[in-house]
Amino acid sequence: MKPRDIIILGVNGNCVDIAEAIDLLAERGTPVKVAGFLDDNVAVQGKLVAGFRVLGRIADAPKFADARFVCGIGSPQSYRRKLNIIASTGLPVERWMTVVHPAASVSRTARLGCGTVVLANSSIGVNARVGNHVMILQNSVISHDAVVGDGSVLATGVCVSGMVVLGESTYVGSNAAIRERLQVGDRALVGIGAVVTRDIEVDAVVAGNPARPIRRG
Repeated sequence: MKPRDIIILGVNGNCVDIAEAIDLLAERGTPVKVAGFLDDNVAVQGKLVAGFRVLGRIADAPKFADARFVCGIGSPQSYRRKLNIIASTGLPVERWMTVVHPAASVSRTARLGCGTVVLANSSIGVNARVGNHVMILQNSVISHDAVVGDGSVLATGVCVSGMVVLGESTYVGSNAAIRERLQVGDRALVGIGAVVTRDIEVDAVVAGNPARPIRRG
């Protein structure tokens, strides 16, 4: 079977990690290969990043009719724009590839949306529901019955306890922990190392142990 070309949106560190995950899947027999990156930074056009070519700008995505795509964009500065960036390509949902690193663990009763990424040593528990275009970085845990909204980003070493609900386009910083049964509002940001012990409002930015609001928006 001919490998399916996968094009990654963005060229940052998360994107390189995604490329490596796709390479490892190919080594284990999944018919995929990294075709390159798309990024709007003029300085990287045509250059190699981690051995793969930057093929053009994000708006060029429709030109690659036979490829599938995955979005690696999602820093604390850009995460709220992630779904808008994806929508700007005009690509239908079936053109987006879900990437699960071979060293990740996903329960057979969990559900992952289109375009979602799960990187090495992360664990998705029983009956968890992860939306479209979610990025789960290394060593993170989404416990049983948790829900993660579309476009959200979980940085390295995050622990989302059972029955937590993360809204759309949320960002959870490295090594943060969220207590069971809590709700995190859309577009909220949880700071690095925060310990969340109560619900978080829409658009809130929280940090600390216990996590407290810093500002909104």
